[in-house]
Amino acid sequence: MAAEQTPADRDTYEGGLRRVARVVLLDPEDRVLLLHGHEPDDPADDWWFTPGGGVEGDETREEAARRELLEETGITDVELGPVLWRRRCSFPFAGRRWNQDEWYYLARTDRTAAGTVGPGLTELERRSVAGARWWTCQELTRARETVYPTRLAELLRTLLDEGPPAGPVTLDTEIV
Repeated sequence: MAAEQTPADRDTYEGGLRRVARVVLLDPEDRVLLLHGHEPDDPADDWWFTPGGGVEGDETREEAARRELLEETGITDVELGPVLWRRRCSFPFAGRRWNQDEWYYLARTDRTAAGTVGPGLTELERRSVAGARWWTCQELTRARETVYPTRLAELLRTLLDEGPPAGPVTLDTEIV
């Protein structure tokens, strides 16, 4: 049985999918910032993911990407670039199924310090985000941890070698 949507939720859904903006944030050393998340009641069920979240009201995805980056990392000094990838995904989290249409924006920052979790986390995020760190492409390639999207190491290598694609690349749908 699907969770009932509140009026605020209905603003962020289109065709049954939650509209999401994510940020592939790179530092001057081409490391990507990932957040460390887990099930709220089971820290052992964990993964790494890019900052981002649902579009609120009538904001654009670009506005959502900037807002989410601020809320989740406290980082505001970014150069937001093009949409790199689009992905549809479906996964269980916090007792419900999330069906999302995600857009991944490229962003750059001059920051090089270790990432910290931002001040604007929701109550659910405070219970499920354990931290943040910068990853090199090589570290991602060797990682044994779960990372989303699952091909991030390969996608990042292509981005660093070839630059942003001419238009957004549609990634395979991921259903967990």
